[in-house]
Parts: sequence; C-alpha cells; structure tokens
Amino acid sequence: MPLHTLVTVAGSRWSIEELFQTGKGQVGLDHYQVRNWNAWHRFITLAILALAVLTILAAQQPDTEQEIITLTVAEIRRLLNAFILMLPLPPAHALLWSIWRRTSQARARRSHYRRRQARSRSGIRLSL
Repeated sequence: MPLHTLVTVAGSRWSIEELFQTGKGQVGLDHYQVRNWNAWHRFITLAILALAVLTILAAQQPDTEQEIITLTVAEIRRLLNAFILMLPLPPAHALLWSIWRRTSQARARRSHYRRRQARSRSGIRLSL
C-alpha cells in the first residue's frame, strides 16, 4: 500500500473521530437505549441531523475580528436550549450571557496565543 494512501486513511480517521466526539458531546449520540436496529437507526439519524443543523448554523456565522468569537456548535446548542427547552430566563438574558461568554473566550484565546508566542520567542520548547 502506498504511503500517501496510509496518510489519507489516518487523516480521515482523525476527522471521523472528531465528528463522533462532537456528536457525543453536543447531541447525545451515545445516549441511546434501544432494543432493535430500527429504533437505533432512527435515533442515530435524528442525532446526526441535529448535529448537521448545528454545524450548518455555526458555519454560516460571519468571521469577525471584534472582541467576540463567532458562534460555535456548542454555543448555538446552548442558545437553542435556553430559548426552546428552558424558559425560566428571558431571551435577552440568554443573549447577553452568550455575548459575555464568547467575549471571555476570545480574551482567553488572545492571552493563550500571546503566551505561546512569548515562549517560542524565548526558545522554550513546547511539548504537545
């Protein structure tokens, strides 16, 4: 088998593992309790459909260079849960909370990048 084929297979396996991990964490892909194949197939189909909708919504977000990161799959799921499933708080509160959270994440990202850049300039080897 050629080396480029092995590298392609290894690379696609990584992206598939990432997809399953996201599916488990965001749409409960691993939370099924079924007894037959048809029920399992229906559950998995709905979970994958929900993940696809969340991914499409996240991909449609414009990438801005402001003090806030774009909406992620996890943040969109949290907002949908706040608006549809749990309604004890007004929608404006959920939106303000989302803005605060994403602003804080952007601040943390900038700080992380600055720290990594400072370490690489000083010659400290980063272990991955």
